[in-house]
Amino acid sequence: MKSGIVAVVGRANAGKSTLINVLVGEKVAIVSPKPQTTREKILGVLTEKDYQIVFVDTPGFYKSNTALGRKMQRDAKKSVEDVDLALFVLDCHDGVKEEDINLLKNVVKSGVKTIALLSKIDIMPKDNIPEALVKVSEVSEVSDIMPISSRKGRNIKELKELIVSYLPMQDKIFKEDIVSNKSEKFMISEIMREKILLEFDKEIPHGIAIIVNEFEKQKNGVYNINLDIICEKQNHKAILIGKQGAAIKKISSYARESMEKFLDAKVFLTTYVKVKENWRDKQNLLEEFGYGDNTSL
Repeated sequence: MKSGIVAVVGRANAGKSTLINVLVGEKVAIVSPKPQTTREKILGVLTEKDYQIVFVDTPGFYKSNTALGRKMQRDAKKSVEDVDLALFVLDCHDGVKEEDINLLKNVVKSGVKTIALLSKIDIMPKDNIPEALVKVSEVSEVSDIMPISSRKGRNIKELKELIVSYLPMQDKIFKEDIVSNKSEKFMISEIMREKILLEFDKEIPHGIAIIVNEFEKQKNGVYNINLDIICEKQNHKAILIGKQGAAIKKISSYARESMEKFLDAKVFLTTYVKVKENWRDKQNLLEEFGYGDNTSL
């Protein structure tokens, strides 16, 4: 059989996590229309009869101004090391940016075989696709180019076949029942962070960390989940809680519904909002919250 590790890279908000969820067929990474949604390297595993693809979802490339952001960028740059293939995802609905081309050149310079994916073609004018293909094809080291739409499923089957053609002949890397390297507890924290990303604007969502204090399944099948929402400023805490607790009740309700769908069980969710000033620039807090430089896959 064929198997291999495939890094999915590109600028922030290019559609990497959505693509991996579609390829794997299950939600293994949270998604939102905001940059910096993915903070850690997450593996999504697709196993079929004659192949296994291990996708590595990574933080998107962007300019960072916090210690957490710089850590995320180091992870993104290292993601193309020791992989069998890279998928470079370009958000082309507003055209191909020069920054995309420069980042693509840096990826192919690493020596890894690279497929350039023109994403979100369902929301870009059809006449713009040929122009985008020409621009990307000028990077001669790119192995293949394919326009796709994760939301509409366009060329997803063809993409899987193309990826498999580049993989080496070898045994499975993971057991066939594994779809992600991350635990249920991790995904619960990410679901809560996803709802905050979708509900709040500007800086607040990016200054959020989620700490799961309790994650326990009771004898009656109900999960007791107790978690802290960590923010950076007192005024952020007030916004997250809202007038008479309206905001925290709303996002907790959304999160609970998604958690129940993910766990396929009832959830009793308790949330608290706490302040840790400028935690994204404090190494001890980054490590405490699971974002230290030594955090492994």
